Amino acid sequence: MKKYVLLALACLPATAMLAQSTAKKKPVAATKKPAAAPAASAPIMKNAVDSFSYAVGISIASFYKAQGVKDINKALVMKALTDAQVNKNLLSEKQVNDCIVGYINKVHRENPSPNKKASDAWLAENKKKLGVVATNSGLQYQVIKEGTGPKPTLTDQVKVHYSGTLIDGTVFDSSIERGKPVTFPLQGVIPGWTEALQLMPVGSKWKLFIPSDLAYGENPPPGSPIKEGSALIFDVELLEIVKE
Repeated sequence: MKKYVLLALACLPATAMLAQSTAKKKPVAATKKPAAAPAASAPIMKNAVDSFSYAVGISIASFYKAQGVKDINKALVMKALTDAQVNKNLLSEKQVNDCIVGYINKVHRENPSPNKKASDAWLAENKKKLGVVATNSGLQYQVIKEGTGPKPTLTDQVKVHYSGTLIDGTVFDSSIERGKPVTFPLQGVIPGWTEALQLMPVGSKWKLFIPSDLAYGENPPPGSPIKEGSALIFDVELLEIVKE
């Protein structure tokens, strides 16, 4: 489960947000008029601590806005900040992560991005093609070559050659181009790979079509051409089960 990390924005030097004039104006007529109510002033950031505090608030708000979250209980956000300072959290670290991931995934399901809609539509058409098999999870695969070796289990490490592309054909990663196979534990990769490789006998070459929910969802790797909600395509060759 990936953790959602709040990155505090860089703090700029503190600046006054609103200047108030103390000069008194003389009346323009003998008749006095009711005094206008004083305008509400914004808090002035007087030092680095004030600037940092404001920046932390902006970073939190920016994170949730970027995830499409509109409803949030500000009072409980403030309570959480206070509780965390005195180590009296009402939720464990795992519960915090599960709550955040679960709620944001719910928001994304109810309000899919244009890229997610396009990926889902592409997969719906791809599933109709001859030779494409779809599993209950939404994973799709096509057998290019069926191996004769054993199938790996969830606790195994495997060695593979692969090439990954987006649905528009853009290559985003390839051990084949690098000329070096990759070894990894099945529990250490995206869910679509974990599921597919347990179905593949050693020596197989398959083409995988992985929906975003079984790939990176709305949180693709930083700097990658993979966008939020992207379905991914992989050409995978299972070379061996690695024994320690």
